[in-house]
Amino acid sequence: MRYASAQATGRKLCDWKEYMHCRFLYSWVVLTVSVSLLAWSQGAKNGGDFSDNLQPKTKVPTGVILVKGAWSSASDSVTPLPEGGNVTNNIFSNHYFGMTYALPPDWTEKYKGPPPSDSGRYVLAQLRPADTYKGPTRGSILITAQDMFFTPLPATNALELINYSKDNLSANNKVELPPAQTTIAGRSFAFFAYWSPVAQLHWYILATQIRCHTVEFVLTSRDTKLLESLVLDMNKMKLPAKASPTAGTGGGAVPVCIKDYARDENVIARVDPVFTEHRFNPVPVRIIIDREGKVKHIHFLSAFPDQAKAITDAMGKWKFRLYLRDKQPVEVETGIMFGRAPFPTTPSARGPAIE
Repeated sequence: MRYASAQATGRKLCDWKEYMHCRFLYSWVVLTVSVSLLAWSQGAKNGGDFSDNLQPKTKVPTGVILVKGAWSSASDSVTPLPEGGNVTNNIFSNHYFGMTYALPPDWTEKYKGPPPSDSGRYVLAQLRPADTYKGPTRGSILITAQDMFFTPLPATNALELINYSKDNLSANNKVELPPAQTTIAGRSFAFFAYWSPVAQLHWYILATQIRCHTVEFVLTSRDTKLLESLVLDMNKMKLPAKASPTAGTGGGAVPVCIKDYARDENVIARVDPVFTEHRFNPVPVRIIIDREGKVKHIHFLSAFPDQAKAITDAMGKWKFRLYLRDKQPVEVETGIMFGRAPFPTTPSARGPAIE
């Protein structure tokens, strides 16, 4: 009897535990569903994924960067910058490089390029056929520039950069025309072509050097006849007289560009920038030194606003030795890498580390 009574008592205890467990699960499910429905209804009212409300109360502002990181900037708004080119009335012009290029008929620029990279790579223009284009085949024109002060590649001029590109093609691409020098718009260019047998795409690369930048025209299409006509159209361009794949170091109306001019032996006085925040990004800087040895212009390829201000304040106190041509001082353009360089650089040309 005692055993039977104990069994009955045990069953009641088990039933009570199961009952309480079920009640707990039920309450948890009801709470979860209620919260989900509340979130769904709020999202629906405010233009969520399941909303039919086309005018939500909260909108993300258009044309605004909500969280801005390192960016390109300059110490003044007057001096032309490499990234300052634009397309107006179907003509691409860039005052920094002194070039104008008339787009082919019914071609357009739909999207602007990104800001310069911390290795000095620029997308100057991305051109493509417009909706009105009636040609049998389509293609694209990409105009880029590589700052030779900051390139991580083992090249010192446009010709060497073209040869490096040829020697490092992916296995899927084949050289179609080996590197050679040609003349475009009365200026010397380095040229080579390659193609992809799998994608049936052809690339024509034309490069010259202007102000210590390799300026490249990358023409892409499946139709080589279209590419040949695009190359012929490039003869309408206007370029500086000193443009050349092995020279292009400025002078005349623009500063002479000299890599690593900010070496210790050329700096008479300097003040290191004082940074208020610890950051670990590279800050590539191009400066123009006037005929009195003072810094007249600073171009930050990539920097946080506080870094740009600290460097600007410090470089206002720098003094350089004069650079002479024909016994006359001339303006000099050079580069300095502040912070932690993304690749090895000449130690004497580096600024203080940003930590």
